[in-house]
Amino acid sequence: MFTLNKSRELEERPAGARSQQEHLTVVGSMLQSAMPVPDFTLDYLDLLDMSVHRTSLSDSAGMVRLLSVINSLEKYTCQQQTLQWERYSQQLPPGACVFTVSMDLPYAQALWQSKHEVIHQMLSAWRCNSFGPAYGIWLKEWHLLQRSVFVIDHRDCVAYADYVVEQTQEPDYEMALAAVNRCVRAQRMAYVKDE
Repeated sequence: MFTLNKSRELEERPAGARSQQEHLTVVGSMLQSAMPVPDFTLDYLDLLDMSVHRTSLSDSAGMVRLLSVINSLEKYTCQQQTLQWERYSQQLPPGACVFTVSMDLPYAQALWQSKHEVIHQMLSAWRCNSFGPAYGIWLKEWHLLQRSVFVIDHRDCVAYADYVVEQTQEPDYEMALAAVNRCVRAQRMAYVKDE
C-alpha cells in the first residue's frame, strides 16, 4: 500500500490504467458523484511577474470548474487534450472555467502555453504530493497523473469524473461539457433561490 505522509494507507488499483500493453497501478480512491472534492494547493507561473504562485480550489469558490488532468505536456495525447479544452473553453458559459493539471514544472507549462497560444489556466502538481492520491489518479510506476476529467460544481462537489483507463486515448469531451452545462444551470437556479 502507498502511504501519504505516513498517516494513512491509500487504495492501490493494480492495472487501473494502462498505456497500450503496459499496465499501471493507480493510487487513491476514485471520486464519486456528489462527493465533496478534496481541496488542493497547486502552482502556476504568473506571466506578469514571472514568478511561481500557489492557488487552491477555494480561490475559485462559487464557480463551476473543469479539471483536465494529463500525464505530461511532452506526450502527444496530452497536448491534443489541452488544445481541445482550449477550444471548448472559449464556448463555456459565464460561471465556468477550465484548468489543465499536470506534473510538468510551471515554467514548462508557461512555455508550452505561449508556444501554442493557450490561455486557460495551467496548474502544476509537481510540489503537491497529495493531489494525485486524493483524486485517485497517481500513477505509481510513472510518477505522473492519470488522464482524467473532473467537473466540480459551485458547491465544491463532484458533478462528473472520467478516469481514462487507456492513457493514449482522449477523454469524452461531450459528456464533460454536458456536465458543465448542467452545473451552470443548477448554479443559476441556486442564485435565483437565494435572491
